[in-house]
Amino acid sequence: MAFGRAPHILVVGGGYVGMYTALRLQRRLRRGEARVTVVEPNSYMTYQPFLPEAAAGNLEPRHVVVPLRKVLPGCEVVSGRVTSVAHTHRVATVRTVGGDEYELGYDILVMAPGSVARTLPIPGLADLGVGFKSVAEAIYLRNKVINRLDAAASMRDPVERARALTFVFVGGGYAGIEALAELEDMSRHACAYYRNIVPADLRWVLVEATDRILPEVSPAMGLYTVKQLEHCGIEVRLSRCVTSLVNGRVELDDGTAFDSDTIVWTAGVRANPVLGHTDLPLDERGRLRANPFLQVEGVVDAWTAGDCAAVPDLTGPPGATTSPSAQHAVRQARRLAENLVAHLRREPIEPYEHRYAGSVASLGLHRGVADVYGVKLRGWPAWFMHRTYHLSRLPTFNRKARVMADWTLSLFFKREIVSLGSFADPRAEFRRAVAAPPPSAPTAAPARTGAAAGGGGPVGPV
Repeated sequence: MAFGRAPHILVVGGGYVGMYTALRLQRRLRRGEARVTVVEPNSYMTYQPFLPEAAAGNLEPRHVVVPLRKVLPGCEVVSGRVTSVAHTHRVATVRTVGGDEYELGYDILVMAPGSVARTLPIPGLADLGVGFKSVAEAIYLRNKVINRLDAAASMRDPVERARALTFVFVGGGYAGIEALAELEDMSRHACAYYRNIVPADLRWVLVEATDRILPEVSPAMGLYTVKQLEHCGIEVRLSRCVTSLVNGRVELDDGTAFDSDTIVWTAGVRANPVLGHTDLPLDERGRLRANPFLQVEGVVDAWTAGDCAAVPDLTGPPGATTSPSAQHAVRQARRLAENLVAHLRREPIEPYEHRYAGSVASLGLHRGVADVYGVKLRGWPAWFMHRTYHLSRLPTFNRKARVMADWTLSLFFKREIVSLGSFADPRAEFRRAVAAPPPSAPTAAPARTGAAAGGGGPVGPV
């Protein structure tokens, strides 16, 4: 490695690994030692463990995201997406959110585009399914659930009413379980505001292809979680696969069929497809091959970590790789940044080694499960541990304070139950106004425009 100038570090992705790596580089690099560019389609990093609470209305959605330009003033942030990488030539192709496309040169690559939802070729899934990895999806689901309650409250057809009040989650991992539990808890609370809807009218269904949920925790804790979900009236269907979702008709491989307007897909993740448009080595699952030092295996000046990388787990059996979790991503980012700085200064680098501490999961307000260093907790203590742990991991004091303020206010005020469905199509009302013919006036009058036409805006001083 020999640069005649300050090397240019390109960080692909502004998620856990990308943002935390850039943040630590910003703090550790000396002035003029290197310049850092972060390419990310969103202008923020989403703290995904808090998405279920944002969907349920316990947290303000803006408080679970971290603005990249605010926390990375020492880095250049490009709002765009890397579509391909030719590392041999040290060039990445970037497509900005504005539609421009250009080639961006760099000296050192940090590849951290993260993961996307792992989908299956199920008929109807692409038309009706929604994931749970972004703030937009969390807000959409909150609005959708409340909108279906609003619709059902005025429906007279019992079949359509049952369809509107049926909510299906496919996938029993952390994302699916926490989102399902929080939204079910919110909907049960919302029933108090509807005269003709009671919690028993709601049907929440979890479909999981394997024989257990939450594979990260012990079987006993997984079984406890199933019992807690069933206690809330949630149907848990284990060892079942969805075969069709056409027109909202949910069909399972055991012959069961029912209708639903809301289908949430949380059946795992896979490495970002952009990795297939690079000249970097991939494993059989499409992840970047990495060594214990978080370098791309056999490639000079290329680093990686997180969900997109097959990082050896030095605390596990031979051949094991670290799980795709926030716990590993945050720690890997710290080690990657430290190693990169040491590499620039020709100092020794260290391998990434972290024994998995365990897992915590929220099952709705004041309910949770935890399995940390062999200590198993249930109910309120586990829920409190879930909140405490993730609050400690949330970046910046600003965001910690805002989340704490939300939680404190919720002790004194109930959740707001309102659907802002127009967020999905904010121009719909305007299009209807344009398309509708003006009402015919009883007498002809000269056409007027602007403020003189009235009804359009504030009047001036009199």
